[in-house]
Amino acid sequence: MSKEPQQAAPLLKNPNLHIIFFITLMAVMGVASITPAFPDVIRYFKISPAEVGLLITSFTLPGVLLTPLAGILADRLGRKNILVPSLFLFGIAGLACMFTRSFHVLLALRFIQGIGAASLGSLNITIIGDLFAGQQRAAAMGYNASVLSIGTASYPAIGGILAMYGWQYPFILPVLAVPVAFWVLTRLKNPEPDKQPDLKTYLKRTWKNINKRDVWGLFVMNILIFVILYGAYLSYFPLLLEKRLHANALQIGLMMSGFSVVTALTSSQLKSINRWFKPRTQLIFSFIFYLITMIFMSFASSWLILLIPVITFGLGHGMAIPGIQNLLVGFAPMKERAAFMSINSMVLRLGQTLGPLFIGVFYTLGGITTAFFAGAGVAFFMILLALFVIRLKTEKEPTP
Repeated sequence: MSKEPQQAAPLLKNPNLHIIFFITLMAVMGVASITPAFPDVIRYFKISPAEVGLLITSFTLPGVLLTPLAGILADRLGRKNILVPSLFLFGIAGLACMFTRSFHVLLALRFIQGIGAASLGSLNITIIGDLFAGQQRAAAMGYNASVLSIGTASYPAIGGILAMYGWQYPFILPVLAVPVAFWVLTRLKNPEPDKQPDLKTYLKRTWKNINKRDVWGLFVMNILIFVILYGAYLSYFPLLLEKRLHANALQIGLMMSGFSVVTALTSSQLKSINRWFKPRTQLIFSFIFYLITMIFMSFASSWLILLIPVITFGLGHGMAIPGIQNLLVGFAPMKERAAFMSINSMVLRLGQTLGPLFIGVFYTLGGITTAFFAGAGVAFFMILLALFVIRLKTEKEPTP
């Protein structure tokens, strides 16, 4: 059953793609929905702004440790056999966070929830790679990134509304993963890899696909993208809005949603963007947009000026994320694709985990302005990577 099916029906009417969209919405829920509550969490638990970032770190750390294992198991045992239990664990542990009154217990529950989330962000992309090829795959990646951005746009607003009733209420949202798990179990029609060779041969083939200059370059870029996203934007943009503009939780959520709306609109046009610009050019433009964003956020002190970095961040993110995913998924055949993409998810989680810690050091040294200047430095380094490290020569896509 390893042959990748041809999807002749209109892409957006494909029921399998609809299920993938819901998996994606669960994958991005774990952080985006709770960040508007951070100021309230700080006050309730009497912790510092740097400590509240541990709610992100404790959630993303299991992804760094466990995602490669989940990918290997998904290649050898089947996608659904890993995906369904992961959704259940994510939903139940996430809901449990709502009922704790200890910050240390909250961090422990976030860690358990992160175990469930570890495979979600890689297996959704893996299944897109299994189901689609060529321009359809590029379009599906773009649509999926748009859905992801709709989620990251909606969740801060929803989380902000819920946080107005108490810091704990945004944690009710993960329970939605439970019905999604049943939907995957009963309705998802995806190809599964045939019987795998021995583990040593499988790992050797997987390493051969990974150990390429362009692949490593793209992995490093993904780490740095999420250092900026989770370290600067998600951790300190809410605090910027509260301190400089005296914004409440709802206003914070709505402002953060603006970035995701722009990202969704940009990602939905990935197929057209691929026709206009070569992949390397797209990445350079994306990282320039990141640099502009971080510089503006370092000094912006009015709602109007902050609209500029919100828009530029959305443009950059909308090109970079689906573009990198589409490039990476083409480097691996189906039998090793889950492990390959799990490495990408692992480095992504590494960026999510290191971001709040790395940018947090600069926040401690000099406050919000210094934190965003650090993000600008990361963005500048990404531009150098795109210019001088990756080549992205056109290669024949590997056969399943």
